[in-house]
Amino acid sequence: MSAEEKGKISVETENIFPIIKKWLYSEKDIFLRELVSNASDAITKLKKVALTEEFEGGSDYRIDLNFDVEKRILSIEDNGIGMTIDEVKKYINQIAFSGATDFAKQYQNAENKAEIIGHFGLGFYSSFMVSKQVTIETKSYKSGQAAVMWSSESGTDFSITPIEKNSRGTKISLYLDSESGEYLDKWKLKELIKKYCDFLPVSIFVQGEKANREKPLWSEEPSKLSPEDYKDFYSYLFPFSGESLFHIHLNVDYPFRLQGILYFPKLTHELEASKNGIKLFCNHVFVSDNASELIPQFLTILKGTIDIPDLPLNVSRSYLQNDPLVKKISNHIIKKVADRLIDDFKKNRQKYEENWNDISIFVKYGVLTDEKFYDAMKDHIIFKNSENGFSTVSEYWEKNKEKNQNKIFYANETEMGSVYMELLKSQGLEALFVDSKIDSHLIQHLEGKNPDWKFQRVDSEIADQILDKDSKAEIVNESNETESNRITKLFEVSLPKEGVQVKVEALKSVDVPGVILLPEFMRRMTEMNSMFNKEDTKSMLKSHTLMVNSKSPLVKSALQAFEGVNPEKGKKLARVIYDLSLLSAKVMDEKEVSEYTKRTTEFLQEIFST
Repeated sequence: MSAEEKGKISVETENIFPIIKKWLYSEKDIFLRELVSNASDAITKLKKVALTEEFEGGSDYRIDLNFDVEKRILSIEDNGIGMTIDEVKKYINQIAFSGATDFAKQYQNAENKAEIIGHFGLGFYSSFMVSKQVTIETKSYKSGQAAVMWSSESGTDFSITPIEKNSRGTKISLYLDSESGEYLDKWKLKELIKKYCDFLPVSIFVQGEKANREKPLWSEEPSKLSPEDYKDFYSYLFPFSGESLFHIHLNVDYPFRLQGILYFPKLTHELEASKNGIKLFCNHVFVSDNASELIPQFLTILKGTIDIPDLPLNVSRSYLQNDPLVKKISNHIIKKVADRLIDDFKKNRQKYEENWNDISIFVKYGVLTDEKFYDAMKDHIIFKNSENGFSTVSEYWEKNKEKNQNKIFYANETEMGSVYMELLKSQGLEALFVDSKIDSHLIQHLEGKNPDWKFQRVDSEIADQILDKDSKAEIVNESNETESNRITKLFEVSLPKEGVQVKVEALKSVDVPGVILLPEFMRRMTEMNSMFNKEDTKSMLKSHTLMVNSKSPLVKSALQAFEGVNPEKGKKLARVIYDLSLLSAKVMDEKEVSEYTKRTTEFLQEIFST
C-alpha cells in the first residue's frame, strides 16, 4: 500500500453511532473497558502464537495509557499481535451483522443501554462516545508487513494511510470531545482501570505508573494457595469488611466454564443478608457487581468473585434471566456451598458450631426457598439446646421422642433461664432454642416435611411430664366444689376479663405459682408476620391462658384469704400471681411494668400495715 485509501464503514452504520453517542452517554466510562480489553486480547493472541512461532520484539507485554491535556488526546497502546491492512479492513471497517436499521430502532428507547456495546462486535466503536476523532496506528507481528493508520472523525467515513512504525502492536488515539475532558486525568483513569481491568493478565500503566493488580487469585491452583493468600485477597476486594469465616474456590471446565472465590462474611445483623457482594467478571474483566440472577437470593450475603468466560462483556439482566447456562451455574454454586458446609459438619463439627451464628440465617433461608438446598442441608441444621450444646432436629428426635411423647420442645433463646425451662429441666426434659424470627417459618416448614415431628413451644402448653397426675382434688364444701373449681373462681373475679382464661393444674414443682400459656399457632403467626418488625406482644396476649398451680403455697394462701375474713386480700394476691406470670413470660411493656410495680408496692404496704 503506497497511498491513502478512503471509504465508508459498511451496513448503514450511520444509524448506529448517533445512538452510541446519545443513548449511552451516561454509560460512557465503559469505552475504556472495551479498548483495554481489546488490547489485552491482542496480547493474549500473541502469547498463543509464541508457542509455535518466533517473532521480533521480545515478550515484555504491556498496555500503556497516556494523555496530552493540551491536545486533548488519550491513547491506549499495546505491544500485542497487531494488524495487517487486510485485518484492519476486516475487523474495523466491516461490522458484520444483519438488520442494522432495525437494530438501531430497537435500541433507541432501550433501558439496558449498555447492551448495544459489544452486542455485535461494537466494542471498538464505543470510543466514539467520547471522541470527535479516532485513529488506529498498528503493525502486525508478522515480518514484512507494513504499518498503517486508520482514522475517522465520524465513525462512518474513514481513511487508511501507510505509516512508519518500528514496533509491533496497536495504538488507539482518542481526540476527546468537549464533554469528555475528565479522561485527561491520571487518577480518573487509574480508578477506571482498577474497577474494570484490575485482573487482566497483563501490566497496565497510566502515564508510566502501574495501575492494575494483574493476577486474579481465582485463576490460581487452590493447592498452591495458603489461607493467608485468601485472607489478603478478601481484604483487597472488600476493605474494612473484617475477616471472612471461610471460602469456596470455584473451578469448573465442564459442562461450562466457571472460576471464582466465594467468601462467607461475619454478619453483625440479620438484615445484612440483603447485601450483594458478588463481583461478576468475564475473562478477568469486571462486568457487574449485581449477580442476583446467578446467585440465589439466600446466598446474597456471600462476597467474592465469579468469572464466567462464556458471558458477553455487556451482559444484561434479561440475558441472565433467559440464558440456560445461568441456571446451571446457579445450581452448581448452590451445590458447592452445600458440599462445603456438609464437609465442615462432618469433619469439624466444633468449628461448624462456632460458625453457626454467622451462617445460620442463609442456611435457614436457603432450606426454605430452595428444594435442592433443603435436601442437602436438612440433616445439618443445628440448634442450641438446653444441655449447653447443639443438636440437629434428627439428633434431638432420636434422643427424646419417647420421653417427650413425640414432641419437640423449643423456646426462644432469651427464655434459657425462664420458669418454663426450669419446669422442663426439673423433669429431665430437653428443649431446642430458636434465635431468629425466621425460625417460626423454618419450624412450620420442617413439620410439613416431617409429619411425625410436632414442635411445641414451652410457653404454649405445659408438658404432661410436668403435671402431678397423682394429685387429687378434694371435695371440701356442700356445693360439691373441688379446690380447682374454687381457685378458678378466685382468679376469674380477680383478673382483667379480656383475653384471659384460667386453667388450674397440679404441678410437680411447688415453687411456681402460675405461668402464662400463649397459643402455639397464634405465636407462630405473629412472629412470621413480624419478620422485620418488633414483635407484637399485645396481639399475642389477646388470647392467652393463666395456668395456676394448685400445689403452690402462694395460691393456697390466696384462696384461704379469699374464702376467709379478707376476700379483697385474696383477690389482690391472685392479681400479683398473674402479674408475676406475665413478668416471667416477658410480655409486659414498660407502662405495664410501672403499673405492676405501683400496684404491688401498695399491696405490700397494706399487708405490713395490718
